Amino acid sequence: METILEAVKEHASSERADRVCLADGKGSLTYKELWEQINALAALFKSRFEGREYALISCTQDREYIVSILSCQLSGIIPVPVEKSASPADISMMAEDLLSPVFFIGPKALEGMDFFDTAEILGSYAPADKAFDLPDKDSVAEILFTTGTTGKSKGIIITHDNNRAIAENIIYGVEMKADNTELIPMPLSHSHGLRTVYANLFNGSTVVMVNGFSNLLLFYKLMDEYKVTSIDMSPSIFEVIFKLSGQKLAEYKDVIDYVQLGSAPLKEEPKDNLKSVFPDSRLYNFYGSTESGRTCTYDFGHIDPGEYCIGKPSKNARYIFVDKDRNEIKPTKEEPGFIATYGAQNMRGYFNAEELTKSISRDGYIFTSDLGYMDDKGYVFCLGRADYIINRGGLKIDPEEIEDAAKKNPIIRDCACMREEDPLQGQVPVLYIALNGKPDRFNEIEFNDFLKKYLDSKKLPERVKIVQEIPRAENGKILRAKLKEMG
Repeated sequence: METILEAVKEHASSERADRVCLADGKGSLTYKELWEQINALAALFKSRFEGREYALISCTQDREYIVSILSCQLSGIIPVPVEKSASPADISMMAEDLLSPVFFIGPKALEGMDFFDTAEILGSYAPADKAFDLPDKDSVAEILFTTGTTGKSKGIIITHDNNRAIAENIIYGVEMKADNTELIPMPLSHSHGLRTVYANLFNGSTVVMVNGFSNLLLFYKLMDEYKVTSIDMSPSIFEVIFKLSGQKLAEYKDVIDYVQLGSAPLKEEPKDNLKSVFPDSRLYNFYGSTESGRTCTYDFGHIDPGEYCIGKPSKNARYIFVDKDRNEIKPTKEEPGFIATYGAQNMRGYFNAEELTKSISRDGYIFTSDLGYMDDKGYVFCLGRADYIINRGGLKIDPEEIEDAAKKNPIIRDCACMREEDPLQGQVPVLYIALNGKPDRFNEIEFNDFLKKYLDSKKLPERVKIVQEIPRAENGKILRAKLKEMG
C-alpha cells in the first residue's frame, strides 16, 4: 500500500470492513462506513467547489474532521488543518498565504469565505455515483502551517508518500499490533496527533479521539467503551492527567500495550511517573518535526542509555551530523554536531518559499538547529536547540509574533518576549514590557483581551513583567541575558 487512502480502501473491502476505525464521544465509523463517507464527500467537494485548490479545515477533534481531510485528498483538493482556537485573523492570513481561492470547513461560517459544514452534510449523505481514482503517492496530501526553526509561520508541503513513510516509522517504532486501539487526546491540527491517526488507519487499527484532558469523565468512558490498548499524548498532557487522576489511570496498566509521547522534550519527572503508572507497558518518546516526521524512537520504559537520549533512527530515517557549514562530521558529547535527517518522511518543501526550503534542506536531507551525537551502539542524543523558539507543549511559538501584537497597543513603548521553563507545558512565553506612562495605568486583564485580537489563545504570554527599558545592543538586538537578569 502506497498511501493512507489506499490502505483505508483496502481495509474497507477486507475482513476489517466492519472494524471500528474512528471513534469519538459522539459515535464511531467502521472502515466500510469511512470509505463510503469519504467518497460521498469527495463527490460533493468536486461539484460544489470546482476549481478550488485548497480547503481550510477547522480541527473539531472528531470523526468529521478526519473524514473532511481524507475526502479533500481523494477529490484532489489540498486540505490545510486549522487549530480550533485560531482567530479569524489567523485563518484569513493562512488563506492569503495560499495565493489561491479557498473554502472553509468547520462548525460555523467565516465572513467573506465560502463555507461547508461536514457534520451537517454527513447526517444525510448519499453514496457517490462513481469511484475516484486514488491520488499518486508523490502528489501533495496536505499543507501544515506551523512555526519551525526560524519561528515564522510557514506552510509545509506534505506528500502522500511522506505520510506513508511516517506511518511506517510509527508502526514499526511502537510495534503496533493489528488489533491496536489508540486513544489520542492530542490536537489533531498538529502534525504529531494527525500522523498517529494516519498510522492506525494504515495499519487497519482503531483511533479514539478526545479533545484534550478537559473532560476526564469522557476520557475514561472512551477508554472503557472502546477497550483502548494504547495512548498517544504529550508529556504535558500526561502530567496533568497524572496529577488529577494518576491512581485511576494506573487501573489500566494491565490492558495498555504501549504509550507514546511526542511534540515536546521529555523530562525525567514525567518519564518516571509514566514508569510508575505503566510498569509493564512499552513506553516510547518520538523525536522529529513537521518537516521530518517521527525520525527517532526511544523505548525509555526498558532502555536507559543516558541523559538526552532520543533513541534510535526510525524505519525510514537516516541520521548524520554536520558542522555549521553542513559538512558531515563524527560528533561527540563534548563536541556535538547539528542533527540532519534523510528519508521518505522528509517534506517536499515550504509552500511558496524556495529560498527558505533551500536554507534547511539539501540532497534530500533536512538540517535542524538541534545539537547532538550518536554513540557506538547507534543511540542518538539531542543536547538542545540552538535558537530561541518557545516550545509550549509541542506548539512552537515565535517570540516576535507576540512582540508584534503587543506593540500595536499604544500603552507599550517597547517589549521583548522570552521563554521560561514550565513543569507542565515545557516552556512558556513571558512578555517584558516598557510602558508609555506610569505602571499604575497598566491593566493586565485588559491587555490580554487586546492581545486576543491578534494572537491565538495558546500563544498568549503566561506572564507579563514591567521593566523601565528593554535592553538592546547598538544594532537594535535584544540583550536577552541582561533582560533575564532584570526579570
